[in-house]
Amino acid sequence: MAQVRAGPSRAEPSRAARGAMSLEALRYRRGSLRILNQLLLPQRSCYEEIGGVRQGWEAIRAMKVRGAPAIAIVGCLSLAVELHGGAGMGQDKTGLETFIRDSLRYLVTARPTAVNMARAAEELGAFASQEAQREEATAESLRESVIQWAEAMLEKDLQDNRSIGEHGARHLLQASPQDKVTVLTHCNTGSLATAGYGTALGVIRSLHALGHLEHVYCTETRPYNQGARLTAYELVYDHIPATLIADSMVSVAMKEKGVSAVVVGADRVVANGDTANKVGTYQLAIAAKHHEIPFYVAAPSTSCDLSLAEGAEIVIEERPSQELTDVNGVRIAAPGIGVWNPAFDITPHELITGGIITELGVFCPEELRAALPGAVKGE
Repeated sequence: MAQVRAGPSRAEPSRAARGAMSLEALRYRRGSLRILNQLLLPQRSCYEEIGGVRQGWEAIRAMKVRGAPAIAIVGCLSLAVELHGGAGMGQDKTGLETFIRDSLRYLVTARPTAVNMARAAEELGAFASQEAQREEATAESLRESVIQWAEAMLEKDLQDNRSIGEHGARHLLQASPQDKVTVLTHCNTGSLATAGYGTALGVIRSLHALGHLEHVYCTETRPYNQGARLTAYELVYDHIPATLIADSMVSVAMKEKGVSAVVVGADRVVANGDTANKVGTYQLAIAAKHHEIPFYVAAPSTSCDLSLAEGAEIVIEERPSQELTDVNGVRIAAPGIGVWNPAFDITPHELITGGIITELGVFCPEELRAALPGAVKGE
């Protein structure tokens, strides 16, 4: 599969302009981080203050904020806020470096399957060590450098997402005989899962902006209903034509609703192209293969973990049983029933028939290793 590149990039809008254009999972200014509590959507839109690393960990673990890119950004910015507030004050640069590394290791434990937080922790930790080793460095210069590094993640993620959207839309249109396409998606991969615009939902936004989107089908995404609560919320907010379906309806939707492509996100993509994504993705890929519908995975290169050879090596997070047995605090399952509640499943690379969409282009799973820069190969 040849790489498809977008044309010249447009000037990025200001954060104020972006706020008017799309939803924001987080709001940040130096020393202050507020996250949109996604557990309350769509009934309430409430931003909560994150004062430091412990609150950041708790928000990530509780899924007040979710989506692999957003988890990494919130984690690192929670550390930036704590550092700006004076954490580690009075320590020398070695002591501050230790504090930074310990904080990052702690943040990784909140949700281990998504690779973005682990990669950000590794890269920021290495950066902090390098800065601390400079002869002229002080504790305060180290503090400032780490804060700036975390802040830079925001703009890079937004730029990457727009590139993913453009690459994916163009590739999908080139592969489709139709002028307007119908897309099926799963979970939430939009502004609420990233710094803005989204990955798989970014592809859908780009198709809509180009005037080539006929319709979107989004799954409810049981048991946590990210599709019904969050993706549907974003689609309505942006006036994108869409229909919500139950997870169990995907096969019949593919058969009867003219689905042109399935586009999903990923929390981790490994060396052979296997992907971990929200549970239910695997069955989507199987159904798409049966119906000869292209299946795409949209993810930034920061979600690619080439240190793992195949999907079987990915640690799959298991969530509390109440997420499956209860709805809004009301139990709906029979008392005493056993529960298995993995948050993710693995889609084998051979089922990713459309390609893996990154900010660098669209690639077959077997092309991915060669396409990614050395920084994400674990070299």
